[in-house]
Order: sequence, then structure tokens, then C-alpha cells
Amino acid sequence: MPFALLKDRALISVSGPDAEHFLQNILTPDLDALGAGEAKPGALLSPQGKILFDFLISRAGENGFRLECRADIADDFVRRLTLYRLRAKAEIAKQDQALVTVAWDDDSTASPSDSTVLADTRFRDVSVRRTYGGGARDGGDADAWQSLRIANGVAESGSDYQLGDAFPHDVLLDEAGGVGFKKGCYVGQEVVSRMQHRGTARRRVLIASAGSPLPAPATELTVAGRPVGALGSVSGKTGLAIARIDRVKAALDAGEKIMADDIPVTLAIPAWAKFSFPQDAASAEDA
Repeated sequence: MPFALLKDRALISVSGPDAEHFLQNILTPDLDALGAGEAKPGALLSPQGKILFDFLISRAGENGFRLECRADIADDFVRRLTLYRLRAKAEIAKQDQALVTVAWDDDSTASPSDSTVLADTRFRDVSVRRTYGGGARDGGDADAWQSLRIANGVAESGSDYQLGDAFPHDVLLDEAGGVGFKKGCYVGQEVVSRMQHRGTARRRVLIASAGSPLPAPATELTVAGRPVGALGSVSGKTGLAIARIDRVKAALDAGEKIMADDIPVTLAIPAWAKFSFPQDAASAEDA
């Protein structure tokens, strides 16, 4: 019954009569589609469409939301949200000593003392629940949690990409329900919508595997000395990578090896993802 206590996470509360309207107008996810008991991914973007902050968002009562993010960016996130608030009737605060636990498969961390148990909607083939509050638990398996993320192609900033350096499409937010393409405007919406409608996303999260342990995160992936991407989280012989799918397809078509240092690797699309390698890799790369 696996679980992990995530000590590097923080919770930000946004509440008040204007909370939903305020967040809907600046964040990528469509809050109209956010159900009770769900934790969905999302981002706050720069005007140029790059991810400045990534998070999981859930409802907290009638006029409230929780945004779970990395603890080391929480204060900056609060400040950025406050800048956008203007005259909106919404209170923004970081919760002190927030306890975040994840559990998966048949494990149950819920108890009568738990304040919130949420389904992590990024995972399609396994049930993952996030618990906010409740009593502290000893133990847990952080390595197993990382392996689960890798196996399911779930990327997170810090571990797999750097904030300010990735578009939502790069990290599959477009396919994981983290971008609302049918809602109104939000910060960076024009760039993201253009990438979606033109089909110009070239960098994507892929699952890397090898016959021996992979090298450290951030190791460059190359084909004949030419960079195609880089490793993110690594767990033994498997890991996540963000790579140019046109260049990966060209290598596959030409029978060329993709290398991480001196280790040949195989790159695969996560099973749940709907994107595919471009049919004409040469034309796609020139586009």
C-alpha cells in the first residue's frame, strides 16, 4: 500500500466572492470544468506563454480554492497572484505547515481527521490520491513516487524542467487537462492557442528507457552529436525527457541511436497521450 509524504510542497488558499472569476482570468485551467474532489494541473504563464508557476488546483468550499505548488516558489507565487488581484474581492494566503501526502493503487490514507482527499487527475492508468491535512504519517516511499511519475509521463518543474523555460505543450499540460482551450482569455493565452491550432508544438515529454542505469537529470540527449533534448527525473533505467519529437522521429527513421552520454536510450510517448511523432520529420523540423 504505497504512499509518500511530500515535504517540498506548499498550499496557497484563494478565497472570496471574486476568487473563481479572478483565477479563471489569469490561470490556464478551465475552472468551470473543475469538480469537487479533483486536483487538476495548471500554470500561470508569462505574456509570452512560458510557465512561470505550475501547480495543482482544487476547490475548497463554495468560494475557495487551494493551489498546491513547490514550497520554494510559494512566496513568489503569492506575490505574483497579489499583483494580478487589483480590486478583486479575493484573499490570497500561504498556509503554514501544510501536510501533503500522495497514495496510489489500493492504499487509503483517508481518515476521519483528513481535511481533504483529492483525485490527482494527471494520472490516467492508476488511482492517485492527494491528502491535505490529517495526521502525520511515518515512512513513505519517495523513490516509488518518483518512479510512478516517470512511468506515467507526469512532469513537474524543478525535477523535469525549469520555470520560465517551457510552454504548457512542452510538459503536456494541454493533454492533461491543464489548459482550457474553450474558455476566455488568460495570461499568455494567445501564444498557447496559436501553438494548439497550428500544431506547432515540437518539444514534448517522453519516457526514456535504457539497458543500464541512466545518467543524472539534465544530461543532454544527442543523435550523432546533435542535441535533441535532455533528461529530467531518473529512476534507475527509466526517466523522463523533454525532447524535440521531430528530431527523435528523424533519428528513428534513419536508424540512428539516441544517446545520453555513452548510453543508448529509447524514447516513447506516454501511453495516455494523444500526440504522435510527426509523419514527415524533415518537413516538421524545417517548419
